Amino acid sequence: MVQINKKRNSIFKMILASLFLTLGIVLPFITGNIQFLGNKFLPMHVPVLICGFVCGWKYGGLVGFLTPLLRALLVGVPLLFPTATLMTFELSVYGIVVGFLYQHLSKKAINIYLSLLISMILGRLVWGSLAFLIYPSLGLDFSLNIMITTTVIFAIPGIIFQLIFIPVLVFAIEKNDVLLRRLQ
Repeated sequence: MVQINKKRNSIFKMILASLFLTLGIVLPFITGNIQFLGNKFLPMHVPVLICGFVCGWKYGGLVGFLTPLLRALLVGVPLLFPTATLMTFELSVYGIVVGFLYQHLSKKAINIYLSLLISMILGRLVWGSLAFLIYPSLGLDFSLNIMITTTVIFAIPGIIFQLIFIPVLVFAIEKNDVLLRRLQ
């Protein structure tokens, strides 16, 4: 019976991860049509982070890795190289870190925010570190100032949205408890 429940749990997580992957591909179509938001909403980041919380670090990391690559291959945006390539590492870190921390920290509200903030910081640091290596090799300017502007200043609307929306959704899932019981 335990083996059957583990298999059912794994299948359920795969289905949810597929849903989050699909959302990561589709959401940019919606926000791209809203003049003010555009890419500032960070529409690929949200499903990856939620996947990490709901499905765990393995699925969060996988969805983070696949989302920008599949979107680049299917839609042509973002460009496969360098943008989508850099984003695969950034979003993978988001999914892995948020899922790992959420799983290993107590389920207090502060730890949801802590998991989210740490994953967002580490993901941006990974993106920036790789961009420091890749952009100059392509003959493109890249500096600490450009990194901060790109990863923080331009992303403020999306960061604020993530810090409000994602914890509220995780709280709702925890409170409802049906999904979480299904995943255990």
